Amino acid sequence: MVYLSFMTRGDIWGFKNIFTLENYKTLLDPFYLNIFYNSIKLSVISVFFIILIGYPFGYFMAKQNDKWKKRIMFLIMLPFWTSGLIRLYGWVIVFRSNGTLDKILMALNITEKPLKLLYSYNAVVLGMIYALLPFMILSVYSSVEKMDWSLVDAARDLGASKWRAFYTITFPMTLSGLLSGIVLTFVPSMGLFFVAEILGGNKIVLVGNVIQDLLSRGNNQPLAAAISVILMLMTIITLFLYRKIAKTKKLEGLY
Repeated sequence: MVYLSFMTRGDIWGFKNIFTLENYKTLLDPFYLNIFYNSIKLSVISVFFIILIGYPFGYFMAKQNDKWKKRIMFLIMLPFWTSGLIRLYGWVIVFRSNGTLDKILMALNITEKPLKLLYSYNAVVLGMIYALLPFMILSVYSSVEKMDWSLVDAARDLGASKWRAFYTITFPMTLSGLLSGIVLTFVPSMGLFFVAEILGGNKIVLVGNVIQDLLSRGNNQPLAAAISVILMLMTIITLFLYRKIAKTKKLEGLY
């Protein structure tokens, strides 16, 4: 892929073995810079809400007895038995005008007319959250499950409040799971082009959409490869930051 990113676009199809930096120069165009900015922005927003939902849920799940843990785990894994595309089209039925959500809101007298949720930015964000949330939940659950709860009990016996015990003991010990969840959700979110395509229509364009378009309709494999290389570099940087943070003094006892 790196080799292809430095090649020249073919006249009809494929590429020519002619070295060029033009593909990377093209990425400095405001059009592509804006797409990268919007993709990162959407990923950050999605991951923010994924953390708000996934961390408490994973923590709550780990605190249950074995019977309820199995039940909750089953419910989390159940959607994966169905194609992700089919599940996203289910959201189209929910979000479309006069769809399921509109009928419920109007029946409860919360809204007076149908909302235009489908093919909007909010719909794409919700689709990202829905697609990636299980990875955060399972990452947090795994770290909470391995915790030494005697340390929390000791902090409580020494007079620490629940919030202070959580902030000083529980959160540092589960930070590795939180960071793993961030990596597993932030990195793929910029490449889930089908989420933006199905729920956002042509209004929301992500990096993954551009790559898909260049390969299917634009016939520009080298430029698509260059964008993919940038995504790989962003992934490497994210993983590097994860490892650096994971080696801080707060997490030394977990490794």
